[in-house]
Amino acid sequence: MGIFKVADGTELFYKDWGPKDGQVIWFHHGWPLTSDDWDTQMMFFLLKGYRVIAHDRRGHGRSTQTDTGNEMDTYAADVIALADHLDVKGVTHVGHSTGGGEVAHYVARAKPGRVSKMVLIGSVPPVMVKSDKNPGGLPIEVFDGIRAGVLANRAQLYIDFPTGPFYGFNRPGAVISQGVIDNWYRQGMMGGIKAHYDCIKAFSETDFTDDLKKIDVPSLVMHGDDDQVVPYADSGPLSAKLLKNATLKTYKGYPHGMATTHADVINADLLTFIKG
Repeated sequence: MGIFKVADGTELFYKDWGPKDGQVIWFHHGWPLTSDDWDTQMMFFLLKGYRVIAHDRRGHGRSTQTDTGNEMDTYAADVIALADHLDVKGVTHVGHSTGGGEVAHYVARAKPGRVSKMVLIGSVPPVMVKSDKNPGGLPIEVFDGIRAGVLANRAQLYIDFPTGPFYGFNRPGAVISQGVIDNWYRQGMMGGIKAHYDCIKAFSETDFTDDLKKIDVPSLVMHGDDDQVVPYADSGPLSAKLLKNATLKTYKGYPHGMATTHADVINADLLTFIKG
């Protein structure tokens, strides 16, 4: 674990575990979480001999609670700077939700040799918000509602979100884990409210279409068809179509947080892709 200071003084908390000469997998978390959201995946791959890296995005977790730079260009620049600092090459970058947007924005800008593969899990690309160009997107009012919730009572929102749509715990017959809900809340409340508020615009309004078109590394797009946070039809299939070298894997009935609720399946599929 370490702290790396980028050019504007922001300190990024990161984990870097495993053999320094091992094959590298870098995990990028969703909103408003932290690198801890990848604990299960980090341990799974660490125990198989991989070098695993994850960082807390600026404004999130143990990184600086920034009031500026809470948008995709700066998120990607932070990853570029940290990758230079760690001097990692041939990395597989795995992003969930907002983290998938960060990954796409980074991989499209990464220095030659830094990236070998990319994985998007329940990710926000190509673009979430509804518009004339994206008629299948979610209305801006949805994101305005999330912003209002952050401002009015962030703590309650960070209980309601994992209790309901994030993990599909609002579905009939769902096996609910209070520990998972509490851990989501813990991670959310570690971050800064200004950064979390700004990030809603970043994950909902950024158009990643051009990023996806530029990326030619082998890519795996994983998405649950019961994702209530990033709807399947306007995300996974469209991203896979825009990428030059992508495989779409659809998970019937899986929720947005499927890397937690179905970690055994997701980890096995990640391993197959990374080894392939």
